[in-house]
Amino acid sequence: MISRGPRLEFAVGAFLLLAMGSMLVLAIASTNGKFGFGGHTYPLIARFTNVGPLRPMAPVKIGGVTIGRVGDITLDPKKLDSVVTLDIDSRYDNLSADTSAAILTNGLLGESYVGLQPGGDLDALKPGEEIAFTTPAVDIVQMVGKYMFSGGAKPTAPSAGANSGANPTPSPIESNTP
Repeated sequence: MISRGPRLEFAVGAFLLLAMGSMLVLAIASTNGKFGFGGHTYPLIARFTNVGPLRPMAPVKIGGVTIGRVGDITLDPKKLDSVVTLDIDSRYDNLSADTSAAILTNGLLGESYVGLQPGGDLDALKPGEEIAFTTPAVDIVQMVGKYMFSGGAKPTAPSAGANSGANPTPSPIESNTP
């Protein structure tokens, strides 16, 4: 039977502790430190014609600062638009009533998030109220496809009155004729 030295046992133990610590850090990072029983939030509703790749738990930001998360995304069966529930941190309970929401993307292929732009109204949105001004997600693939296959802009013909007048200026080719 082979006997193991204390160094090997120490190395294996240290490796296991490091692996378990890494798993704990990964678990905390993936849940944003909330573990399913998060802080105090209040819901706001936003309707979009297209949510694109937006997913639940996506950040809600103002000026790049995360103030909440996307709680739920459903389809309104009557209006056939997407209804997004935003869970906003209760510290930000004074968003003006004319706040606008847009679905934005970090970089060209980054994650989607909801960006809020506060307005100047003195009245604040109350929990459960709907954000009136929304901008849907932009489909980059569809935009590129339209640009590539549209054939570009058609050249316009010069107008008939462009060279009309009492003394039309001859072109260089016309001035060299005998």
